[in-house]
Amino acid sequence: MNFDEIIERRNTHSAKWDLIEKIYGVPIDEGIAMWVADMDFRPPKVAYEALDKMRDNGIFGYYGDEQTYREAIMWWMQNRHNWKIELDWIFSTHGLVNGTALCIDTFSSPGDGVVLFTPVYHAFFRIIKAAERKVVECPLKLENQSYKFDFDTYDSLLSGDEKIALLCSPQNPGGRVWTQEELREVGCFCRKHNLILVSDEIHHDLVFPGTKHIVAPNAIPEVKDLLVMLTATTKTFNLAGSHTGNVIIEDEYLRGKFQKRMNALGISPNSFGLFLAEAVYSKEGALWVDKLMNYLDENRRLFDQAINSIAGLVSIPLEATYLAWVDFSALGIAREEVTHRIHKKAKLATNLGTTFGLGGDNFHRFNLATPRPILLEAIARFKSAFADLDH
Repeated sequence: MNFDEIIERRNTHSAKWDLIEKIYGVPIDEGIAMWVADMDFRPPKVAYEALDKMRDNGIFGYYGDEQTYREAIMWWMQNRHNWKIELDWIFSTHGLVNGTALCIDTFSSPGDGVVLFTPVYHAFFRIIKAAERKVVECPLKLENQSYKFDFDTYDSLLSGDEKIALLCSPQNPGGRVWTQEELREVGCFCRKHNLILVSDEIHHDLVFPGTKHIVAPNAIPEVKDLLVMLTATTKTFNLAGSHTGNVIIEDEYLRGKFQKRMNALGISPNSFGLFLAEAVYSKEGALWVDKLMNYLDENRRLFDQAINSIAGLVSIPLEATYLAWVDFSALGIAREEVTHRIHKKAKLATNLGTTFGLGGDNFHRFNLATPRPILLEAIARFKSAFADLDH
C-alpha cells in the first residue's frame, strides 16, 4: 500500500476533480481538488480481489443471501468498535446521504423540524429542505479551538415541531470526537424533546492515534428506542462510488417503520457495494485503515503547521476525519478576499464554510486525503497566496 502514489483522476468522471472549474472557477488542468470527501488513494488489495472475482464469474446479476455480507459488518463493529449487533438490525442503502434521507422520510412528515448541530455536513441541509422539512439549527460553541454543545441554549430554539436530531459523530467539519458525557447529553436532549436520534458515524473508523471514538449505542444505551445508526465502508476505504451504506436499528418498532418505508420505495442493494463491503470489513481491511491513519496523521501535522504559522489563521485540531477546518476570522480581510486567494490565486478547490450552516461563515474545509507530494504542493500554493500576511 503506497499512499504516496499519485493517480491521475482528471477526466475520469471524478466529481472531486472534474467539477472544480464549474463549481469554484478553479481550472481543471492546474487546480488541486480539496473539497469532496473522497480520498486520492487506492483502496485495500482485498477490494480489487473482490472485483476480480466478480469479473471472473462474468455475470453481474442481483445479489442474494446477504448473510456473509451482514456477518462481515457484525465482525467489524464488534472488533473495531466493541459494538455487538444482530443480522436483522442491518439495512443497506445507496450510501448514507440516501440513508439519512430515508430516515427523514420515515420518521417525520412535511413541515416537521429536523435539528442540526451546526456547523455540520452541508448535504443535510439540502435533503431536509428538499423533503419539505424545516432545518432547526442549534449552533455549537467554539471554545479553545474545539466545538462544544450548548444545551442550555438549545431548548429555547425548538418549537415543539421537531421530530429528528441529526448528529455527526465524529463531527464534520470540525473533526471532534464526542466524549461519552457529551453523547449522554445528546441522549438526554433527545429524550426530553422526544426526538429520533440519527447518528451519522460514517467517519467513525477515521480516528487519529490517541483518540477513541465511542459508538452511540455504547455511550447512550438508555435511548436505544430513539436511536438509528448510520455507518459505511465508503469513507473508510475510499469506496464512495459504490454508494453503499448501513442503517442499523436495534429497536424493533423503529426497525419495523424503516423496513416498511424501504419496501414501499422498492429499495434493494447494489451488488458491487455489498461484495466490496464484505471484502474490506476484514483483518486485511483493518490493517489498511491503521496504516492509512498513520499516513493521514502526518498530512494533518504538516498542514496544521503551515496554516498555523500564518498570523490570524487557525486550523482546528482534528481528532478524526481527513477534513481540515480552517478559521480565517482573525485574518483581518473580507471573506470574499479569502476565497479569491484560495480559489483563484492558489488554485485550490475547497468547501466554503457558509455551506455548513451557522458558525461556518469564516471557514474553509480542506480535504487532506491525498498523496503527500500533492499536499505539499497545495501547502506551498496556499502560503504563496497569503505570503503578504505571513509575518
